[in-house]
Parts: sequence; C-alpha cells; structure tokens
Amino acid sequence: MISQVIKVLIVVTSHSQLGNTGKPTGYYLPEVTHPYQKLQELGFGVDIASPKGSKAPMDEKSRDLKDPINRKLLESKEFVAKLENTIALKDVRAKDYQAIVFAGGHGTMWDFSNSTEINNLSQNIYESGGVVAAVCHGPAALVNIKLSDGKYLVAGKSLTGFSNAEEAAAELTKVMPFLLEDELKKRGAKYFAKPLWQGHVITDGRLVTGQNPASAAGVGEAVAKLLKR
Repeated sequence: MISQVIKVLIVVTSHSQLGNTGKPTGYYLPEVTHPYQKLQELGFGVDIASPKGSKAPMDEKSRDLKDPINRKLLESKEFVAKLENTIALKDVRAKDYQAIVFAGGHGTMWDFSNSTEINNLSQNIYESGGVVAAVCHGPAALVNIKLSDGKYLVAGKSLTGFSNAEEAAAELTKVMPFLLEDELKKRGAKYFAKPLWQGHVITDGRLVTGQNPASAAGVGEAVAKLLKR
C-alpha cells in the first residue's frame, strides 16, 4: 500500500450528442471503471471531473452489466455520486493531483481537444513531474497540449489511441470532427496501433496511452506503476 495517498484525476466528457446524427453519446463506462478500480485497489485517491462539471453523460451502449467491474462500481454509491457530481475542470487545482487520466467515449472528440482547462491542467501536472494518460478517444485531450517551451506534449513521443481502422469499423469516420490517429500524427506523435479491438498500452516517459476499451485496465496499471516509482 501507499503510505501517503496520491491523487489521480479521471476526466470524462460533458458532450452528449454524436455530431449531427441526433444520436446520444458520452463517456464509455469501462474506460472509467477499469482504470478507477485498478488505481483505487492500489491505494490511490481518485476523483472524477468533466469540462462542465455536474452529471456527465454516459454512452448507454457501454453500460455492460455483465462486466463485473462495471456492475460493482455502478452499485457503489460513492462512485455513482462522483459521476453524477463531476468536478468542473475550472475548479480543479493541478497541484492536488499527481496524474490526470482522460477516459474515452466519442463525446470527447467534441470537447477535449480545444479545452483551455485541459491544456493548462495537463501542462501543469506534467511539468510538475506528474503523469498524463488517456485511453481510446481520450487522447483527443492530448492534441493541443503544449509545454512551456511551446512544443506539443506528444511531439516525438510514442503513443496510441482509437485507430482510423477502428473508427471505420464503427462506421463513424464521417461523423467525427477529426480522426484521432491523423491528428496525433500531425502533432508529431509516433503513433502505433494493433489490430481491431486488441488491448494495447504504450508508456513513453510519463505519458501513458491505450488504444481502445480493452486497454483501459492496462492504462490504470501503467499509471500506478509510474506513480509508485
């Protein structure tokens, strides 16, 4: 166990509409529950925030109650309260957290990349020696993060995220405001992907990324490993 509680902030989307389709979207549940469970069981304190705060929208297609971790946490009053009362990013103090983890879900593609709060929090946590992590569409948060020297955080770093092939398989390529894989490459990232839906986690220094929902628990484990050094 960790002698002094180290705190991690999981960030979920506030966006609930899938482009112009009229269909709902939001955060993808296991990309919240799996890292949360891993981090909590290892003794870390975990808070949940969103760009707007208050109740965050869940992608109902991700409410898989056959997943024991999903079921366990949705039965936890503490966890559900954190999702229904997320901390607004404007109220988050970077100094309170040693890691920030961006959960996925298609909603992130609309409200993560151009969030000033996300960019500032991530820069401050990273430059204070903390960890920045993201899974699936969560790396949309990484697209515009710049460090104090003006360089993109992802420039020259090995990483992953929801692939163009996976977006095509989901038949949402034309719905997305941009393609995550392409945008990360434009920022100078060294992007790597495995075949569709295979778990894949990359750690490059203090940056951790996971490709898809199957990678969520691995992202939590990788963040914990870095924080326990």
